[in-house]
Amino acid sequence: MSFFDASSEPLPRRLRDGLERLASVLKADQWSAANAAGLNPTQAHVLSFLAGRGEAGMRVRAIAEHLGVTQPTATDSIAALERKRLVTKGPDASDARAVAVRVTEAGRDAVKAIGLSTMATDTALAGLSAAEQADLLLLVVKLIRSLQIAGALPEQRTCVTCRHFRPNAHPGIDTPHHCAFVNAAFGTRHLRLDCGEHETAEPSAQAATWRAFTTASAPLQTNR
Repeated sequence: MSFFDASSEPLPRRLRDGLERLASVLKADQWSAANAAGLNPTQAHVLSFLAGRGEAGMRVRAIAEHLGVTQPTATDSIAALERKRLVTKGPDASDARAVAVRVTEAGRDAVKAIGLSTMATDTALAGLSAAEQADLLLLVVKLIRSLQIAGALPEQRTCVTCRHFRPNAHPGIDTPHHCAFVNAAFGTRHLRLDCGEHETAEPSAQAATWRAFTTASAPLQTNR
């Protein structure tokens, strides 16, 4: 055992410390971008979430679960957005007794404006090489899925939980995965964290897909 093996904090603890530091910058970025649009970060997250869910809208409970906040917090944010005419509430298409929240055109414009904001994290990520960005995306996908399995995150519309995802169907090329929805191959750099065409696979299929993805997944793109 080397000196550094004996004296260093465990690697997971150092990684967590690093992620906490990055999270503080992300939070500051989110506050700045949201404030410029006259919102707070939670309201901005609600808008962004709804903008990606089409015309059907979402129920308050689903919004709260996705954002990891309490239902009263989500309700307060939605009420504020409704006063600003950025969202509307109406009958749920699947159950007229339930209420769905939908983003308005003004709300979509606000989401676009927030997306155009220059953030420190965007600049830092742009400084990574394309291969490093693909490596980081792969690790983020794995972390998100591991947290989902542990029950720490709600379901996300990622490739690895989708019934259309075929991991490593084309080994030996830089686009090893396959999307059955569009019948096309794609690479690690194309993995999606929130896909509009996502259809949740059955739990057993998700488990099999995850095993195939993590077992046969290509190594990181960079040689380190």
